[in-house]
This record gives sequence, C-alpha cells and structure tokens, in this order.
Amino acid sequence: MKILAGNSNRPLAEAIADHLNLPLTRADVKRFSDEEIWCEIQENVRGEDVFVIQSTSYPANDNLMELLVMLDALRRGSARRITAVMPYFGYARQDRKSGPRTPISAKLVANLITVAGADRVLTMDLHAGQIQGFFDIPLDNLFASPVLTSDIRNKFEGQKLVIVSPDVGGVARARSVAKRLDAELAIIDKRRPQAGVSEVMNVIGDVKDAACILVDDIVDSAGTLCNAAGALKERGASSVAAYVSHGVLSGPAVERIANSPMTEVVTSDSIKASDAVRDCGKIRQLPIAPLMAEAIRRISEEKSVSVLFD
Repeated sequence: MKILAGNSNRPLAEAIADHLNLPLTRADVKRFSDEEIWCEIQENVRGEDVFVIQSTSYPANDNLMELLVMLDALRRGSARRITAVMPYFGYARQDRKSGPRTPISAKLVANLITVAGADRVLTMDLHAGQIQGFFDIPLDNLFASPVLTSDIRNKFEGQKLVIVSPDVGGVARARSVAKRLDAELAIIDKRRPQAGVSEVMNVIGDVKDAACILVDDIVDSAGTLCNAAGALKERGASSVAAYVSHGVLSGPAVERIANSPMTEVVTSDSIKASDAVRDCGKIRQLPIAPLMAEAIRRISEEKSVSVLFD
C-alpha cells in the first residue's frame, strides 16, 4: 500500500500516513509559470494499491485538477488499484439541475475522476447521498458523526441538550446525532430570499434553557448558522454551539462567527484551516485522520468499512 498526497490538505495526509505507519510516497506536484499543473511520482508504483489524499476544497478547480493529474500519472505508472481519497468532495452541492440550462456538476466531477483513472473513491459526509450513484465505480462514504458526537458528549455531559437542524433538509442528520446522544431534537424553518442570504423564520421544538447544538454537513459563509443561533437565543436557549462536518468558511464566515452568539463552531479537519480560521478563538477542528486511516486500512485488506459505523 502507498499513500500519496496532493497540496490541498498536506497536514491531514501526513496524519493519516502516520496512523498507518507509512511514509508518504514521494511526488512532485507543482505549477508551471502559466499555472498548468504537473505531477511526477518519484517512486515505483507498478502493481501497488495506491491511495491519493486530496480534498477538492478552495481553490476547488486547482485542487480538482491536481487530483485528476495525479490519478492519470498513477494509471500510466501501472498502479494495481487507485483510490481517490477525498475527505471533502467539492462540487457536491451541484447535485441536480437548479434551473433551465444548468449543469449537474457533481456528476461531471464523478465522470472526470473515473476517466482519470480512479478505481474507487473514499469520501466523508457527501452533501447529497445520491452522488454515490453518479459513480460507476465503488464509493465509500464515511460519516463524521462518531467524531463529532464524542466531542459533544465530553463537553456537554450533564446538560439539557437539544440537537438542532438549521434547515428542514438536514433533519435526518440531526435526528441521527440526537439519537446517538439521547437528546431532544429541534428544527429551524428558514426561507432563503436569494443566494448567499438566509432568513430564520421559526423554531420547531422546545429550546428554552437548553444547550443547543446546531448540526450540519457544510458551513460556508456561515449566514445560516449565525441566523439560526440568534433565533435560538431569542427563544431562551442557554447556549448555542455548532458542529459541522466540513468547514469551508468562505468570505465573511470567520467574522460572522466571531460576532455571533455561538460559543463555538467545531468542524472536522477535512479542509485545511486558513490563518484566519486558526486565529479565530471560536472555531475548532477535530482530527479525522484515525477514522480515514482505518477506512483506508480496511479497503486495502478487503474488509468491511461499514462496520466502523455499526
């Protein structure tokens, strides 16, 4: 087994390799002066089971192209099996036609990854579960919930806890977390007047005097979470925190979180934290390297991955 890393989240790749007691395979991934991406695998990979670790987070197009170039290089180097390990799967929010003459970009990305040479894909908390069906190769979709719920349990033990879905679409995810923690469930009913703007309308459930935990898969501009936190505080919540699988945290997100009533926003480290994120006292990342490493080990040894979540 060999572990190869792109440039999107090198610290996570190194942590995964450490858990597997393997060195990262030497590779040179760089850009020419015109920004074209070039890759050279500097070790023999013929007949090897290779895992390429690359989140397609910001800059999404550069990181996606890096992944495709690495997959192609490995395929041409006669690797026996190539697994694209994508802790964060970019373009997942474009999973259907949103209007006339619009693309289904998640399907296009699935096609590109397959054609480039991937034999299978390992990812975590896909924004839309149906993306698994966009691939004609095996895809394992891990869940961050065991990592997140363990931290919630340790931090909020003994408190009246309510798990909150920030929108109707996330109810299944929030219900699953609430069940794991034996907690109550609440739902934010919101309407979004235009892209990038969210308006909280109603809170379904009793949150008075409760420690409320907002649960979501992606925090991007953080408008939804911050508005939801304000609504929960207005309805008597004693505190509000958020636990999110992927911290995209683009644009004004960090400033919004810093000025919000939330005590903390906790994400996984599927996306490398920017300097602004690291400097924000309200944002914390949880390591997913042990989870990803165990899944990689099980795939390499042809063992079940689903038992990690039984």
